[in-house]
Amino acid sequence: MASRLLRVCGTLRALRRPPCPWPGGIPSNEKQATGLERKVMQDMEKGQDPYNILQPKRYPKEDPNLVPSISSKRIVGCICEEDNSCVIWFWLHKGEPQHCPSCGAHYKMVPHHLPH
Repeated sequence: MASRLLRVCGTLRALRRPPCPWPGGIPSNEKQATGLERKVMQDMEKGQDPYNILQPKRYPKEDPNLVPSISSKRIVGCICEEDNSCVIWFWLHKGEPQHCPSCGAHYKMVPHHLPH
């Protein structure tokens, strides 16, 4: 009776763990990513911020955060605190640096030329 139970348990254990279909284990996210997702992941590894999704540092007026734009004005969103759940939106105009009305971080618009 005991040997029969051990055989059944061994069979059940073998059924629970199917062999891995990929040689070397399950591929990581980096190996599975393709296209735009792969480019974004590579840029993030290099320390770049392709979509400006990281929280901006507290930029003083002398060294403002540069915002590229193809027009003379652009709407900018500032997340003033790391755990803030709302975004402060304001218009940024060409010329002098402007500050966020809530936290005081400065932003300046710079021209951005589209490639042809």
